[in-house]
Amino acid sequence: MASPNQRHLLSALVQNVPGVLAHISGMLASRGYNIDSLAVGETEDPTLSRMTFDDQVLDQVRKQLEKIVTVVRVLDISSNDYVERDLLLVKVTAPAGGVRSEIRELVDIFRGQIVDVGEGEVMIEISGRANKVQAFIERIDRYGIVELVRTGRIAMVRSGSQITSSEPAAETVQA
Repeated sequence: MASPNQRHLLSALVQNVPGVLAHISGMLASRGYNIDSLAVGETEDPTLSRMTFDDQVLDQVRKQLEKIVTVVRVLDISSNDYVERDLLLVKVTAPAGGVRSEIRELVDIFRGQIVDVGEGEVMIEISGRANKVQAFIERIDRYGIVELVRTGRIAMVRSGSQITSSEPAAETVQA
């Protein structure tokens, strides 16, 4: 059994129609759920989007999602063997010379990329598990973070793994 403080990942397959994100986030907010991370994107089927939630209140959020008409299916990714990623873009103060070389070495260690170079700044891209991204932020902070943006977690169940799924919502039109 999962500990109460364990992070959970839910993946909801939803109809790709205007207002779905607002409806779902409004419903969760009205019930007092604070979602720690949310990522949304179109799937291989342009009529469907996938919403990935990172939270501690798995059962309650899952039950509420299943009630929404535009939700096609809810998957509990955290109970399966899965691959997860976060994406970070961070702009750091990096004057030419030794400091910039140190930053480039740190980026290489974390298997990231410098994606933009300015006179006194560089923009870095890092992707990986949430703890890797957080560790990079902690290491790069001493150089002076100018701006930072980060996605929520995205995840997919590995091939050949059993998927824990809810039943499709009763009123949902299957795509």
